Amino acid sequence: MENVKGVFSFLAKKEVYGLALIILIGILVYHFGKIVIEKIIISGKNDFERKKRNTIVKLISNIFRYVIYILLGLTALGLYGVDTKALIASLGVAGAVLGLALQDTIKDFISGITIIMDNFFVVGDIVTYNDFTGEVIDMGLKTTKIKKVSGEVLVIANRNIDAIVNISQKPANVIIDIPTAYEEKTDRVEKTILKILEEIKKIEGVKKEPQYLGISALDDSCVKYTISFTCPQERQWQIKRDTLKIIKTLYDKNKIKIPYTQIEVHHEQNI
Repeated sequence: MENVKGVFSFLAKKEVYGLALIILIGILVYHFGKIVIEKIIISGKNDFERKKRNTIVKLISNIFRYVIYILLGLTALGLYGVDTKALIASLGVAGAVLGLALQDTIKDFISGITIIMDNFFVVGDIVTYNDFTGEVIDMGLKTTKIKKVSGEVLVIANRNIDAIVNISQKPANVIIDIPTAYEEKTDRVEKTILKILEEIKKIEGVKKEPQYLGISALDDSCVKYTISFTCPQERQWQIKRDTLKIIKTLYDKNKIKIPYTQIEVHHEQNI
């Protein structure tokens, strides 16, 4: 019984229940504030506007979180008898020292704001940084994360983003060469390609009318017939996969050969 009383006595201390209450209030305020920020900012007239606002929401949410951390920390210190007013007053001198220590962090923050305000890129854009191409999946106060189609994630400090190519501002121009056996009649192949173009039109996201550009190469083992179309940058890989499936299906249906490498093996016999 004494142990139970001891536990209740411990929990009844303001330093204990007060700290738990502060943390709970902080969590509720953060989540409520995040919802309000999203409701105010997230809507937009077009995809770019919505992506830009979504990026701003992420950045403001990060700032909001750090502000809550600071306020919760000060409140908790006050609960334990620390003179927070004197602490805040002393931050004038400490702030200068802290500023020098956090120069890189401040540069990251300023660079992040500049990137958004100048429309360099936003979350959801496809960008190329050095030889790394992928989608911007997150942008915080310090870093930007870019994810490749294959799954690798590149994390860059915002201050280091000095040269980046945004390829999302315009739709992707997809060009596909269709290898075809030499023995196939050109007229029959072209008729099949026109059917392929009709099927490509039905793929969600294809913008510009798919076009047949003609024969682009006479290679050693095949004739290359070329088609093209435009689509959103972020969907080009999936749409290309869907297109290749259509090509294979219609080539098979019309009994048109796609050449492939063959190896002939001889078992020590006269040939």
